[in-house]
Amino acid sequence: MNQALPTLTLKDYTSDQEIRWCPGCGDYAILKTIQKLMPQFKQPKENQVFISGIGCSSRFPYYMNTYGFHTIHGRAPALATGVKLANPELDVWVITGDGDGFSIGGNHMLHVLRRNVDLQILLFNNEIYGLTKGQYSPTSQIGTRTPSSPQGSIDLPLSPCEVAIGAGGTFIARSIDTEAKHLAVVVTRGHDHKGASFIEILQNCPIYNDGIFDNVKNKKIAADFKVELQHGERIVFGKEKEKGLRLNHEQLKLEVTSADSDDVLVHDEKNKMLAILLATMTNPDFPVAVGVIYQQTKASYVDDSRAQVINARQVKGSMQELLRSGHTWEVE
Repeated sequence: MNQALPTLTLKDYTSDQEIRWCPGCGDYAILKTIQKLMPQFKQPKENQVFISGIGCSSRFPYYMNTYGFHTIHGRAPALATGVKLANPELDVWVITGDGDGFSIGGNHMLHVLRRNVDLQILLFNNEIYGLTKGQYSPTSQIGTRTPSSPQGSIDLPLSPCEVAIGAGGTFIARSIDTEAKHLAVVVTRGHDHKGASFIEILQNCPIYNDGIFDNVKNKKIAADFKVELQHGERIVFGKEKEKGLRLNHEQLKLEVTSADSDDVLVHDEKNKMLAILLATMTNPDFPVAVGVIYQQTKASYVDDSRAQVINARQVKGSMQELLRSGHTWEVE
């Protein structure tokens, strides 16, 4: 007979480790949101695993009173894939940053999304390398001045959500570090998704890139600079919801229009082409899209892998027969 799970709270998911992030870092807000959210999943703490790479965000597993691994730079998706394949019943979370996840770890990120491994991937994007003292990252804006780019970065930044869609990701979303209610809803949606869920979290670094997301975080102006997506609802924004987005069919690009226009787009999470356009919107020309950008139902790599193992075990034969099958030859 299964015992009823004890009622867990935020404190049950808070470890005894001293939190070592800079004062004002957005990581604090993300950590608190996740710790408050975990009891709602109604699972034993022993079933939760947090795996990270290297960077400020990657200290996350130390602060969660669950199982976890602080692994090597960029390799968290690979380690997480192994954990999930070996223990499919575990709830596996990947914590990474824009540098860890899309620079040295870009290759691993592409393939974990392509394979649709059943993981929750939280990417903290502060558009900078914080742990190593402020070098520009793959998401830094053109002109970003850092110790490694004193005259301003000339690299074209990538959009994490756009790359995730292009890699074949089946759940793509974006939220903001200090928007606890919104972040909790998005993370819950990602947790419920079968397959790889990728959530970009815009996160402030007060030391090396302070205020980079002020447009979407400042409550006085945010309404004009971000749009909250809701499946099946018109894509409108502004203080009075007076602006909307339309599709220029001739040039296949988005345009800002009046919310009163008949051609204001309705958000469809399953429309991949619309998702790509929404994922790449940036200020000041367009609002930044937050919420679930894209969602698709697709076979999970974990399920397919387990089924293949079961089928292989049912095939009768010897190791010698297997080794001598296929393309073989004899050497005299």
